[in-house]
Amino acid sequence: MTGQKVRWGILATGGMSARFTADLVDLPDAEVVAVASRTEASATAFAERFGIPRAYGGWEALARDEDVDVVYVATPHSAHRTAAGLCLEAGRNVLCEKPFTLNAREAEELVALARQGGRFLMEAMWMYCNPLVRRLKALVDDGAIGEVRSVQADFGLAGPFPPAHRLRDPAQGGGALLDLGVYPVSFTQLLLGEPSDVTARAVLSDEGVDLQTGALLSYESGALASVHCSISGGTPNSASITGSQGRIDVPNGFFFPDHFVLHRDGRDPEEFRADPADGPRASLAHEAREVMRALRAGETESPLVPLDGTLAVMRTLDAIRDRVGVRYPGEHPGEHPGQKAEDRAVTPA
Repeated sequence: MTGQKVRWGILATGGMSARFTADLVDLPDAEVVAVASRTEASATAFAERFGIPRAYGGWEALARDEDVDVVYVATPHSAHRTAAGLCLEAGRNVLCEKPFTLNAREAEELVALARQGGRFLMEAMWMYCNPLVRRLKALVDDGAIGEVRSVQADFGLAGPFPPAHRLRDPAQGGGALLDLGVYPVSFTQLLLGEPSDVTARAVLSDEGVDLQTGALLSYESGALASVHCSISGGTPNSASITGSQGRIDVPNGFFFPDHFVLHRDGRDPEEFRADPADGPRASLAHEAREVMRALRAGETESPLVPLDGTLAVMRTLDAIRDRVGVRYPGEHPGEHPGQKAEDRAVTPA
């Protein structure tokens, strides 16, 4: 694929697809050649909006399109397994929105499909591809703050969201944790890996999804991480990493920061700012570039967003849901590893 444009297909036509496609069409080495939706009318309207030559009123036709190098999947959470699996089985490479799937079992199935078929698969965790987040990660790995002792991160929206909204719909994988909590959990995973123990509390809606959730993640190293998410109150959306020799503070928007501050013991604070040449802070182009780089290199997964890391995040999200008692339609008892009814701690809304 070296030296030629990467041909993209877009599966689903909602807000995230529009955001991603808008950034994608500005990349000179990318070409959006097809879009699919459940209805032909929706696909056609999206195609006309972005100048896409082919519009399909069904996912199967896009999955079978041999002119598509990689498919971006941005359906509701509950359809990620079906949509991404359909594309992988048809031989397409896939970039799938987060949360990767509803649960770890579905994630394991997708990873197995990709690895067995030799197809590229990546979770669209754009935070991991952000240049400033990568700089932060490199500083931590290089020992700038010593051994990491604790991580704190939060992501909350003020709402209110009505009961019919997708964020409160169990059939669409609604709730704060999967939509927003995946960011602080993934941020913690980036720095500390998978926790050895999880405790959690949540406030649930009448529909049975979490309106807000707080979790404490424990690690064998002795580190602790405190993560919080909410669809019932706006939070600072900030993060802080404390080490044995300093601290890094990331203000509002830790998942797409414009700056962060490094505090080293015995030194003046150092501010690290985003390079204007990297484009708008909310750009999704970084993850698209990483997908295309990997495809040209013949890689089946990205070192920036490794599949084993995605699986670890899904196991952590499962563990949190186990503790607070959130289960989605189609899941069954024993779906999540380590589920103990006595461990659940739930406060009704």
